Amino acid sequence: MSLSYRTRRRLSLLILVIGVPAYIVCAVSLIALLDRPSFLTELGIYVGLGFLWILPLRPVFRGVGRPPPEGEDG
Repeated sequence: MSLSYRTRRRLSLLILVIGVPAYIVCAVSLIALLDRPSFLTELGIYVGLGFLWILPLRPVFRGVGRPPPEGEDG
């Protein structure tokens, strides 16, 4: 199933406005459950989680910043 440019653009906006802040709250809550590990461990967890959310959502964000393709309205 291929998403249209307009659908990907709207979905990416929804993810950035609602999904990413919710993901940040979950990441900070995870660190709080671990009773504040050492600085380097905490940094590693944040960096790892920062890249983790990108992997499944990469197809949604791919090409959204470019002009709409020919034949599709933006």
